[in-house]
Amino acid sequence: MKHLQLLMGMPITVEVVDPGVTEADIEKVFAYFRAVDDTFSTYKEHSEIAKINRGELGEEAYSDDMKTILAVSEQTRQETRGYFDIRHNGILDPSGIVKGWAILQAAHLLKEAGLTNFYIDAGGDIQVAGNKDGEPWRIGIRNPFNRKEIVKVLVVTDKGVATSGTAIRGQHIYDPHNPDTSLQDVVSLTVIGPNVYEADRFATAAFAMGKRGIFFIQQLPGFEGYMIDASARATFTSGFERYVLQHDNTH
Repeated sequence: MKHLQLLMGMPITVEVVDPGVTEADIEKVFAYFRAVDDTFSTYKEHSEIAKINRGELGEEAYSDDMKTILAVSEQTRQETRGYFDIRHNGILDPSGIVKGWAILQAAHLLKEAGLTNFYIDAGGDIQVAGNKDGEPWRIGIRNPFNRKEIVKVLVVTDKGVATSGTAIRGQHIYDPHNPDTSLQDVVSLTVIGPNVYEADRFATAAFAMGKRGIFFIQQLPGFEGYMIDASARATFTSGFERYVLQHDNTH
């Protein structure tokens, strides 16, 4: 069973291949994403984050989810030497961490329903569980210079995959240490991690580091990365290849 909805300003796809899945199981996931959007969208004037940014909400009134996101954002800032920072000119924008975190929570909802074989894709950030037709899930990495072309096919199970880049949304990530300088060196950075929340937050931070970002991913235990620079050259971490579908004669 596969459904797609436009939420949080992006396409979200949920596919569950367990035989016992119901429409209600999948609808629960989309309802959850709508609730996350209502809390964290910087575009909705009645969202909790908008109220915080306008100074209308004191810390004592923050929701548990908001407290969690602010805490993990600060943790990520420290772990990335300040390259991940949700504060821009005094305004909080946690979108760089909320998406991966929300996808992971949505995956927990499916697991609580007894489902074990699924994938959730929100704007290109993906959590997979189990298998599809007895095989690991396959995820394509798009060529940022030609969105119709897949440059690598990943074979993964029980992992998260996240991509940061400028191909879809333009220049939306910046280097907190040099906020006025646009990031031109790297166009796409894909990270494979133990789950999509971890992959997403470190992909965002590594992208902000420019060409050094892939070396940051290299030294993170349990993570692999694939970077495409502005000259269309690819650089990848030492263990990345083991997740790549090897071409055979059957295709």
